[in-house]
Amino acid sequence: MSEIKSFTINVKDLSFKSEQHVLDLIRFLSEALPQITLDRKGNEVNVDMPSKLSKRALRLRIKKFLYKKGLSNDFRPISYKTTEVEGYTVKEKKIIELSYY
Repeated sequence: MSEIKSFTINVKDLSFKSEQHVLDLIRFLSEALPQITLDRKGNEVNVDMPSKLSKRALRLRIKKFLYKKGLSNDFRPISYKTTEVEGYTVKEKKIIELSYY
């Protein structure tokens, strides 16, 4: 029997932009990676995937979603790991605008 590992995707910043983006992300991930199971609780999406599937594959699909939706200039997935939770957070990029006179 294959082992299952769990990750969490924090979509708080993405849901501030649009709730529809979060729903599209869940649908995109379920279509791109059919072997994973997704469930959403508030601003967190819990992902259960086989241990043979790498964490990097999940990150790649998140980045691909952001690119396809035209959000790659505004958001990026950042890895985080605590004692009980491991996963990604989709954070808004910090943009510095300098005006020259």
